[in-house]
Amino acid sequence: MPLFAHPKRQDWRDAAIAAADTAAQFIAQEARSHRTLAWEEKSATDFVSRVDIGAEERIRDIITARIPGIRMVGEELTADARPDEGLVAIVDPLDGTTNFLHGFPNYGVSICIAVDGVPQAGVVHDVARGGVLHATAGDGAFVDSSRLLVSTTDTPARALIGTGIPFKDVSQADHYLRQLRRLMPIVSGVRRAGSAALDLSDVARGRFDAFWELFLNPWDLAAGVLLVREAGGRVTDLDGRDAKLTGGPIVASNGILHEWFLGMLTDADVSAPYPA
Repeated sequence: MPLFAHPKRQDWRDAAIAAADTAAQFIAQEARSHRTLAWEEKSATDFVSRVDIGAEERIRDIITARIPGIRMVGEELTADARPDEGLVAIVDPLDGTTNFLHGFPNYGVSICIAVDGVPQAGVVHDVARGGVLHATAGDGAFVDSSRLLVSTTDTPARALIGTGIPFKDVSQADHYLRQLRRLMPIVSGVRRAGSAALDLSDVARGRFDAFWELFLNPWDLAAGVLLVREAGGRVTDLDGRDAKLTGGPIVASNGILHEWFLGMLTDADVSAPYPA
């Protein structure tokens, strides 16, 4: 059991599942006409569409109606709100927007309900591939009604690793490439699918044995952190400290490989500054 498991966490999970389902239905409907959607640039390599905004509005309406007094920390509408103070819903209404806009089937909805920075309920709705992953603090993680468990892989040579390429801050590219170059000859494969929420979900499902990314925002990681932990895995920063919902570098694994994985990522010959 975590240090703090709120008695309303399962009610909050149910609200998050309902909100994610409504958003997922909207996204799935809009996916039929994704080629005609207008893109807006948040930065040179980061995009948003009316689908992201519409999904977040639907989530906000359901969450605030069912959980009185909650604040929203959402990627599109309230990105500047703090995710570690009070009762908050940390929301990515469409994680994998670029995938969605290209019709690449790897995108989903991520919602985490947290209290003072401690995740209490997490939901990741895998819109394109199917499945609703959910967890509550101390109660385990599930996909639909089936229990989730991380993999039991204990040999690096058999490990399949997920990752995220630093596309927003290319100053991190050299550091990342050194890490990647060191891992590639040792593991069975490295995959970059373009949705951190789903990557973390795949660690919880046992599809990935580990995952890392040099920087993630709160809405990218919050629900996934809880899913991995409740499925028996471990999630830290690059220094091995428990991952925080405020964002930053993230390292997730089945737990068995975690110390080895951290060592591979932080060895002296690949060390470089990274976001705190």
